[in-house]
Amino acid sequence: MNEVPWIEIIVGLVAVASGGGLIGWLRARRTKDRRSDETAGGVDTAERPDRGAEEITSDGDEVGGTSSGTVVIHEPGEAAAQTAPPAEPAAEKPAVERPAPVAGRLVRLRDRLARSGSPLGARLLEVLSRDSLTEDDWDELEEELLLADIGAGPTTELLDNLRTRVRVLGVREPSAVRELLREELVALVGADMDRSLHLEPGSGENGTRLPAVVLVVGVNGTGKTTTVGKLARVLVAEDKSVVLGAADTFRAAAADQLTTWGARVGVETVRSDKEGADPASVAFDAVARGRDDKADVVLVDTAGRLQNKAGLMDELGKIVRVASKIAVPSEVLLVLDATTGQNGLTQARVFAEVAGVTGIVLTKLDGTAKGGIVVQVQRELGVPVKLVGLGEGPDDLAPFDAADFVDGILG
Repeated sequence: MNEVPWIEIIVGLVAVASGGGLIGWLRARRTKDRRSDETAGGVDTAERPDRGAEEITSDGDEVGGTSSGTVVIHEPGEAAAQTAPPAEPAAEKPAVERPAPVAGRLVRLRDRLARSGSPLGARLLEVLSRDSLTEDDWDELEEELLLADIGAGPTTELLDNLRTRVRVLGVREPSAVRELLREELVALVGADMDRSLHLEPGSGENGTRLPAVVLVVGVNGTGKTTTVGKLARVLVAEDKSVVLGAADTFRAAAADQLTTWGARVGVETVRSDKEGADPASVAFDAVARGRDDKADVVLVDTAGRLQNKAGLMDELGKIVRVASKIAVPSEVLLVLDATTGQNGLTQARVFAEVAGVTGIVLTKLDGTAKGGIVVQVQRELGVPVKLVGLGEGPDDLAPFDAADFVDGILG
C-alpha cells in the first residue's frame, strides 16, 4: 500500500473535525489508492479481462459491474443504470405460403388413384368383358373385391346387382361394361351421403360470434397431426381464418410439428410448453383464442393413445365438455390409415363409440391397392368419408367425392 503523506493525514483530521467522518475519508482514500495501483501497472479497468469495471456511487459504495467495462458514477437519487447491449437484428419471418386451390386437387388425386393399381379397376373390367361369364369368372370377381377390402356384405351386394344387369341387358362391349360397373360402384360408395364439413359459425351470449370447432381423433401413426396441418391448408385455401390447438400433449413432437404446419400458412397454434399438460385445457384455450380473434374454424389435434377404452373415453369426453363451455364441436373427424385394413376398422369402432365421430379422413390411399376400405368403413361406422389423402405433399388432401373416386380406380 502507498505511504500516506503527512499533508494528507492533516487533511483527513480536518475532515473528521468538520463532520465528514473518518469512514468516508478512508473509503475515498482506498478508491484513490486502487486507481493509482491500476494505472501504475499499465492496465486500464476497461481492458482487464478478469473483472469488469465497478460502478461507484457518489458516496463511494460499490454497486456492481457493468457490461460496458466503464466506471459509471451516478448522482444521488439516480438508479444504477447499466449500459444496454447493442440490439440484435430482428429475425426475418418465414414467408407465408398460399395453399393450392382445392378444386385443382381433385384432378391430381384422381390421377394418382388411377396409377395405384387398384383391383377394382382393370382386372374387374377384363373379367366382365369376356364373351361369356362362368361361375369361375364370378368367383374370380368376388376374390378380387374381397382382396380390395370391400368386405363380404358389400361384395355380395355388388355381384348380385351386376349379375342381374349383365344377364338382362346382355352387355358385352367394354365401354358398356365399364359404365355398368361404374354405376354399381358409385352406388356402393354412396353418392348420396353428406360429405360436407359443417363449419358454420355459432352464436354465444350477447350474440358473440363463435368459431366452428373441429376435433381430430385417431391413433398415432395414422398421420393424424399431419392431417390437421393439411386440413388447415384446405381451409386457408378457401379463405377461412383458422386457429390450431395442439391438445396432443403427450408427444412434444406433435405440438412442434403442428406449429410448423401452422406457421407455413400464417395460422396460429395454441399449445402448452409443458409435456403431459391437460389436453382439455389446451383445447379450451384454443377455442377461446378462436373466439377472441373472430376466427372461422378451430382445429384441435387430440392424443392418439388407445391403451384402453375407459381412458380414451375420459380424455376425449373431458375435451368435448370443456371446449363446449365456449363452443360445441361441430365435427369430430376420425383419421384412418387405408393400409391397415381390418385393423383400422377395429380402431375406428372404438373411437366411434367414444367420440361420436361425424366423418372419416382416409390417409395413405396411394400406398395401397385396397381402395375398398372406403366402402367397408362407411358401412361399419355409418358415417361418410369426408376427406382423402394421397401422397406426401402438403396439399395432397381433398374433399372426398364418390364419382371422382370410382373414376380414379377404374382408370
